[in-house]
Amino acid sequence: MVGARRLVSWGVLALTIARLTALPTLAQDTGQAPRPAAADVQGGAAGGAAVDETEIVPVPPPGEQALRFHRSGNLLWLGDQVWSIAMLVALLVTGFSARMRDWSQRIGRKWFFSLGVYWILFTVVTTLVDLPRAYYEEFVRLHAYGLSNQTFHKWLTDSLTTLAVVCVAGPLVIWVPYLLLRKSPARWWLYSGMALVPFIVVANLIAPIWIAPLFNKFGPMQDKRLEARILMLADRSGITGSRVFEVDKSVDTKTTNAYVAGVLNTKRIVLWDTIIARMNEPELLFVTGHEMGHYVLGHVWQAIALSAVLIVASFYVAYRAAARVLARHAGRFGFSTLADTASLPLLLLLTGLFSLVITPAQLAFSRHVEHEADRFGLEITKTNHSAATAFVKLQTDALAVPRPGLLFTLWRASHPPLGERIDFANEYHPWRTGQPLVYGDRFKP
Repeated sequence: MVGARRLVSWGVLALTIARLTALPTLAQDTGQAPRPAAADVQGGAAGGAAVDETEIVPVPPPGEQALRFHRSGNLLWLGDQVWSIAMLVALLVTGFSARMRDWSQRIGRKWFFSLGVYWILFTVVTTLVDLPRAYYEEFVRLHAYGLSNQTFHKWLTDSLTTLAVVCVAGPLVIWVPYLLLRKSPARWWLYSGMALVPFIVVANLIAPIWIAPLFNKFGPMQDKRLEARILMLADRSGITGSRVFEVDKSVDTKTTNAYVAGVLNTKRIVLWDTIIARMNEPELLFVTGHEMGHYVLGHVWQAIALSAVLIVASFYVAYRAAARVLARHAGRFGFSTLADTASLPLLLLLTGLFSLVITPAQLAFSRHVEHEADRFGLEITKTNHSAATAFVKLQTDALAVPRPGLLFTLWRASHPPLGERIDFANEYHPWRTGQPLVYGDRFKP
């Protein structure tokens, strides 16, 4: 199950989309933003001294601060799961969800507008209840560990912007499963999953151009030489019409990261300005090669397909489990069918528990595609040492533990552990012995 803030903010569909269709990034999922350290001894993005790409890079042991951050992060993650469940259960057993439904019906009158009003009430109430936890985890804690530049004003502004986006976008989406719950009580889970696939594609299509710029400024690369090198690499990988953007994340975070976003005409590679300042040119070329791998290998569309399957599965679980729950607690909840708008917390609770159960399988898929993107980046750049040093910087900057253990990997790691990624960067070089490349046929000469 995801953290409380995401769980209660996005609802059934958005919860699923947020977890299952988030586009892959380079950075390890450690529960916090990476931090740029001191200036790179090899120079900035422009390059610097020549690098021996055959040199082995050792995996640095985690420092005491990293271990404390890792352990406390695990405890907070567990606490988030309990808090998420408790908040949703409280809305149900107190009958407060049913009261919000009654208020929304008096205000909205017609079904669609009543659904929209309920969504807004639910989102605002749960966001306010969750605010202390969110403030500590997203602002106080990250500042305490030196992982954030964000001012309180920026954090609050971003939180209110997120709230506004959720309040507007939510009713445009959740009417689909609720309408189908009314029209087809026995097959709504299947029809809803199928009907929501276009919404997932549209969400990925518009997010880079309409949503992301609400939080940060996106623009062209400032370093035109680096941009030219990246575009040449994109051409070699067979990506046409690609665009590279630089985003001013340094205004509110000390994160170093890069990611792919969008589909079709909105596809783009985004580099945070902090990663450009932190890494040298060979490292950045590997980073962008990794991101190009996600596109070339079809990982974006694979994630969308997987999300469609898991949406159907999660709705089916909710359909089967809800009947038993309502048979025992309908009187206390104040509703007796999932088609009732007041059932939203129950749907969230059931799909959230299902998500927790299948998280290891879902994250295993994510780690697989990240590993293959690492392979793609290595094969197209042949820069083993630079790839390994890029991962070392991600580890040290993020206060990450390179080999975090099985339970963390199963339930929290969307990427392979950084120690394994450094090892792979050191060891994978078939081109040195004349062996065929796994993705060599995808590269232009």
